[in-house]
Amino acid sequence: MVVSKEMKRVFFVGALAVTLMVVMGGVFLRREIQAIRAQKADRMEVLGKLPDFSLVERSGEALGLADLKGKVWLAGFVFTHCAGPCPLISAQMSALQRPLAEFEDVRLVSFSVDPERDTPAVLSDYARRYEADPDRWLFLTGKKKDVYRLILEGFKVTVEDGADVMDIEGEDQIVHTLKLALVDRKGQIRAYYVGTEPELEAELIPDVRRLLAEEP
Repeated sequence: MVVSKEMKRVFFVGALAVTLMVVMGGVFLRREIQAIRAQKADRMEVLGKLPDFSLVERSGEALGLADLKGKVWLAGFVFTHCAGPCPLISAQMSALQRPLAEFEDVRLVSFSVDPERDTPAVLSDYARRYEADPDRWLFLTGKKKDVYRLILEGFKVTVEDGADVMDIEGEDQIVHTLKLALVDRKGQIRAYYVGTEPELEAELIPDVRRLLAEEP
């Protein structure tokens, strides 16, 4: 995939944003990265099963776990006015579109951790910035309580309303996980990755192939 000047800028800004987020987010982000790396030896065990959910895709259509049944999908957690690592995470997922294109039953799914502001229209604009294929990369929002319950209890990752954490422009920032979660055809979490890891593709593709080879 040829990296445009815009994408290079996104990666540069994202790298700076990660540094900012580590400072803002405190110890839990560093511990989270260490924990993901420690789990690599046990990758592909069932780490949890997602509950049923129904959210709203950027298209305005309802989308839930049932719609992803039979698919292998990678979940990420971002918000559109993020001054932390979200630009880098979204750029990583954008770059993954090409190597994952050969797998018909694979999807990318981005969940907004700021669903009150990230309406379908806002997410549509955001998705265009990352050249997201609407058929293969989904962006979900919904009621905050539903989104947060799914993130905290379903994916078992961190999200905190960051009303007391401001960026340099005075906008509140949401402290959230850097993890990406790989979900199998049955809605089970099978692996976590560091969303800002440069070698993400090399780690992910063999795992995707393994899950696709399993019985649905």
